[in-house]
Amino acid sequence: MKLDATRRLKRVLVEGAGWLLVVLGIAALVLPGPGLLALFAGLALLATQYEWAEKRLEPVKDAALRAAADGVATWPRIVMSALGVAGLVAVGIVWGIRPDVPEWWPLSDFWWLPGGWGTGISLLVSAAIAAATIVYSYLNFREIREEQAREDAEAS
Repeated sequence: MKLDATRRLKRVLVEGAGWLLVVLGIAALVLPGPGLLALFAGLALLATQYEWAEKRLEPVKDAALRAAADGVATWPRIVMSALGVAGLVAVGIVWGIRPDVPEWWPLSDFWWLPGGWGTGISLLVSAAIAAATIVYSYLNFREIREEQAREDAEAS
């Protein structure tokens, strides 16, 4: 009896984490953050419970790995990604510090940088995840892209 309760609890936790990562991944497709990677992680968790998730896992994995490799394909992309991370850090700090409302702000003071440090920290966490993704992609995919480029040049 106790074993069944433990299994059920584990299933609920795995499914909850999987769905949370899927929702966060979908949101991060349009917001700052590694959307495809979160979506892949969520589907990987759900694939342990559902056959439909297992069927959709491979295409999302391929897209996530392709996006990671494309992100470090050239130095301008790496620099722009690093600047994006720096921008997220700067915005997160400013949001957390929450400077006084400027005179040009057209809305009520209530709507100036809502959330304070809660929002600022979430931006800083997004920046840390993005930086880790860039480093991981560089270390794991940069050489593959350079080899592909050499092979393409030789084939031409």
